[in-house]
Amino acid sequence: MKKIAIIGRPNVGKSSLFNRLVKKRDAITSDLAGTTRDIKRKVAIINNKQAELLDTGGLDKGCELYDKIKEMSLKAAYAADIILYMVDGKGLPEEEDKKLFYELQTLGKDVALVVNKIDNDKMKEKLWDFYEFGTDAIFGISVAHNRNTIALLDWLYERIPDEDIIVEEEEQEVVSVDEEELSDEEFFMEDKSDDEEDGYYYWDADDESNFEDDSIFAENDNIKEYDPEDDNHIKIAIIGRTNVGKSSLLNALLHEERSVVSSVAGTTIDPIDETIVYKDKQLTFVDTAGLRRRGKIVGIEKYALLRTKEMLENANMALIVLDASEPFKDLDEKIAGLVDSNRLAAIIVLNKWDISDKQEHDKIIQEVRDRFKFLAYAPIITLSAKSGQRVDRLHDMILSINENYTQRIPTSQLNEVLQRALRRHTLPSVSGQVIRIYYATQYETRPPKIALVMNKPKGLHFTYRRYLANKFREAFNFEGTPLLFKAKKRG
Repeated sequence: MKKIAIIGRPNVGKSSLFNRLVKKRDAITSDLAGTTRDIKRKVAIINNKQAELLDTGGLDKGCELYDKIKEMSLKAAYAADIILYMVDGKGLPEEEDKKLFYELQTLGKDVALVVNKIDNDKMKEKLWDFYEFGTDAIFGISVAHNRNTIALLDWLYERIPDEDIIVEEEEQEVVSVDEEELSDEEFFMEDKSDDEEDGYYYWDADDESNFEDDSIFAENDNIKEYDPEDDNHIKIAIIGRTNVGKSSLLNALLHEERSVVSSVAGTTIDPIDETIVYKDKQLTFVDTAGLRRRGKIVGIEKYALLRTKEMLENANMALIVLDASEPFKDLDEKIAGLVDSNRLAAIIVLNKWDISDKQEHDKIIQEVRDRFKFLAYAPIITLSAKSGQRVDRLHDMILSINENYTQRIPTSQLNEVLQRALRRHTLPSVSGQVIRIYYATQYETRPPKIALVMNKPKGLHFTYRRYLANKFREAFNFEGTPLLFKAKKRG
């Protein structure tokens, strides 16, 4: 498949063109320079031919991440077959643009100059200024108004081979984001505690089950349905506070520098996803924007938070990244609560272990268990994404947890465990009424959901449900996955 890289300085419309070509609002766009920092990859359909489209970070010397962004952007250009160099048609040609454009032309690839923001016929005259770049492949367009893009699409179409023609072109939904969707209330509900460091929850403040052990029970049963076609595809979200090493972990898992890494908090804005094949399984890792307390959220990060929320809703598993070299914060717990509320399989990753106090190993592990009681099922792994220490163990651990997350226990085995549990501790009566559980059956996977068929479902006390959950976990391997129960009336 041909690769098309979009290169240029900040705010020239690269991400807008990317979204237009993939027919979806996938890349975050804004008037702020430096919104895109990592390389975004998506398959675009040009008429009836497919190609991989790469959106790169803006080449701005005024950005403190300039060197790393330029290095990754140029790396994408060198790996691409076709290069679209974008400039802002409202200004005059920049010498830096010309210099880089000439450098890209020496690569022997198909290179086009795309002059964006030619919003009306009067502005077409400005296009003449850009012919001094010395190329015939010049296109004056307006991405915002979808003007004069046909010639550019035809130019791309001619350079994509016929073997990349697709039989059926599936029309993708165009996603728009309204300002109302970006309200603070969607992400942060005020916490009435005296927490001075991080005083905000990231979910419904009225839902007291977020930190309760009995949150493992599917009272409303609104868990997303599992698609059998996804058996071999595991979607893994990498989530955590800013500067805990999420991007470094992604790079270490992929064995390549896929995401920009910096000590600057909030380096990652767009969720970056990359798929690898490991032992016949597709692993899609998504590096999300680092979450921080409400008072420190600025401008474009609201979009990043919205994308993080959408990504978690579509994920199967989460790697909860914590910084082992510093004390944990309440915000760590609240971020982990997002994983719990989305009923995801989970692994707790203690990163920066190479610079942590290893003599405090047992103490640190115990603190994690005390703070994250609602994720008691999640295994803990200590590693260093920077040095690569123990990172490779994560791949096998992910496959193991996914097996637990997708397993289906035969009804006969479930009921053997249920009967032993009932004999050991009988069900307490409620107001003199005898409560009976007739049988248990698993009715869904990802996560495993078990129905308890009873005479009076409302009479099942949460302490007894917790007892049953412990017995099922003792009998079957549910490590890394939530276990959901639903009390149902027979018939």
